[in-house]
Amino acid sequence: MGNTLVRTQLEEVRNFLVYTVNKLEEFLNETTYSGLQEEKNGDSGYYKGLLSSLRRLLVNCEEGLEACQIVLKNEVFHKAAAERTLYRIYHQCIEEYFSPKSDRWYEDSRSAYTGRNSIKFHSEVPESLSNIVKDLEASFQAVREDLEFYETDYRTKMMQSQ
Repeated sequence: MGNTLVRTQLEEVRNFLVYTVNKLEEFLNETTYSGLQEEKNGDSGYYKGLLSSLRRLLVNCEEGLEACQIVLKNEVFHKAAAERTLYRIYHQCIEEYFSPKSDRWYEDSRSAYTGRNSIKFHSEVPESLSNIVKDLEASFQAVREDLEFYETDYRTKMMQSQ
């Protein structure tokens, strides 16, 4: 891929991360465990775990955003650094959204064919929590499709360099 194409991709991912970080920060700054319980009484461990997973996602997105800004701020654009950054964002943000390490929710891949949201929770959750995850899904899906290339391309380059 040419420098211009990679730079454009990195700028688009940066914009996505700005949006995502803002949405997650807004939600997490306004949401408490007790507020979720008031909204819908449920399993305390599960609710706390959901909030923890969202905080983890937020931190990963903030780190990805910072990395994008550093690469884009350099006077000379370093294509290899940009590609590494996109690869890391794919793994730490996109994959964490669709399949969090804590397994608090999961992706129902069959939903993609029906036009419904593909993120499913293991238990019923308050509407506010469900809404934030659903609100972010379309943008995560779009960026995942854009960045899947880096998954295979970066691994191929790493194998060839060994």
